[in-house]
Amino acid sequence: MSSPRIRPLKPQLQAIANKELNEPNCVTPDIEALKDWISKQPHLRSCTDDQFLLAFLRGTKFSLERAKEKFDRFYTLQASIPEVFNERRLVNDALVLEIVRSGILLKIPQAEDDAGPCVSIIRVGAYDTSTYKFQDIIRVGSMFGEIMMFEDDNATVTGYVEIMDMKGITGNHLFALQPELLRKFATYADEAMPTRQKGIHFINVPQAFETGFNTLRSFFPAKIKNRITVSSDPAAIYDIVPLAQLPLEYGGTNGIIQDISSVMETKLASYEKYFEAAQHFGANEKYRDFSYAQSKGSIFGAVGSFRKLEID
Repeated sequence: MSSPRIRPLKPQLQAIANKELNEPNCVTPDIEALKDWISKQPHLRSCTDDQFLLAFLRGTKFSLERAKEKFDRFYTLQASIPEVFNERRLVNDALVLEIVRSGILLKIPQAEDDAGPCVSIIRVGAYDTSTYKFQDIIRVGSMFGEIMMFEDDNATVTGYVEIMDMKGITGNHLFALQPELLRKFATYADEAMPTRQKGIHFINVPQAFETGFNTLRSFFPAKIKNRITVSSDPAAIYDIVPLAQLPLEYGGTNGIIQDISSVMETKLASYEKYFEAAQHFGANEKYRDFSYAQSKGSIFGAVGSFRKLEID
């Protein structure tokens, strides 16, 4: 059995993985078992990179059966959100590059010794609704979500937090939010993404809209609903992210937004081959072994029906 190509965890993250995720001292047998199962699924065309597969094992606390289900959901449920998962998910797509360079999406850098969840900021009020649709923003966010699975050990071990910054939001932005898309993508993130979602925090919400934003909870499954906070207080972000990690525009000392965007663009470019290959990944329902799906009592085969999903 060949050794898997994986990155060793920092000691503090390894301790958390062992305690909270049941991570064994040697992950090779688990990765090989998952890879072997994938090779026997005629309906799946997928990435089988060792680090990628390890994310699914960590995301299911090393339950091989749950890892199989989540891996299948990852590809199956993408077909349910075609406005996000389409031919524009490429690193050289002009729209993708414009969004990255505009600083609408920010992956906040973390200190080397920080073992907490990673943090992303979506500056919802910072984009022109006549130029971009909210689904375009979500599409680019999904790309960085997958990069996290390969590269961000904090995301796969301690999880991630999303901050929705509503500063500068207008009625057009509110209309563009598409609560149904938010609900579907949040469900996909929880049901199919192996990274551990720890919270969705709306900040800088205009007081006149605060009640309306609180009603957004009704669009999310119960488990996610309990992770959502809404605040009009600009200082609310400091309860979520240490000041030293934030860029100057948020009162921090960690560079400026443009610095973060430049790093993100470089990182995205390094995944050109992966996203080109991902255009051909997916689940072909014609070839699915439904006897397995039925034996697991899962949602497999119910493509497009988010009503049938159950949150683990």
